[in-house]
Amino acid sequence: MTKITMNISEKKFVQLYTGNGKGKTTAAIGLAIRAAGHGMKTYIGQFMKGQVYGELTALENHPFITIEQYGDTKCIRKEDVTQNHMDQARQGLDRIKDAMLSGQYDMLVMDEINVTVWFGLLSAEDVLDVLNKRPDNIEVILTGRNAPREFIEAADLVTEMKEVKHYYTQGILARDGIER
Repeated sequence: MTKITMNISEKKFVQLYTGNGKGKTTAAIGLAIRAAGHGMKTYIGQFMKGQVYGELTALENHPFITIEQYGDTKCIRKEDVTQNHMDQARQGLDRIKDAMLSGQYDMLVMDEINVTVWFGLLSAEDVLDVLNKRPDNIEVILTGRNAPREFIEAADLVTEMKEVKHYYTQGILARDGIER
């Protein structure tokens, strides 16, 4: 039997953040900031997002973090999906693959990719095909509610954010600096 002699701190993994609780994107961005503190470069691709979020402004021109969005300026519902939304997601997945294979990044975040698959904008197989091409030297983070079973099985680390209580149920909408 051949023994693998890799320093465990050098091993890269696939992480998945899912669930109905708040904090999936925030956790991924926190990892990107932590990685930047160690000189690591991160590419964040935000699926189904075209709105201005605080992280875009805060990290604009950051030397170690690149963020791109692949979505409309308005939130969509599952029943409102159009071919244009599917095209945006496909272009985003192509861009993710290019970034992943470019050799420029140490970490790759596929923000809201789980919801993208749940909405039918991409198939789980399309995303797994890209993940299967992942070089050994890049950490990948998947976020979003409703993670497909295939993603859970493919990931090395899975965290489910569970909503216990949320002020949204009292009619409080997304607030600048907190939810967007």
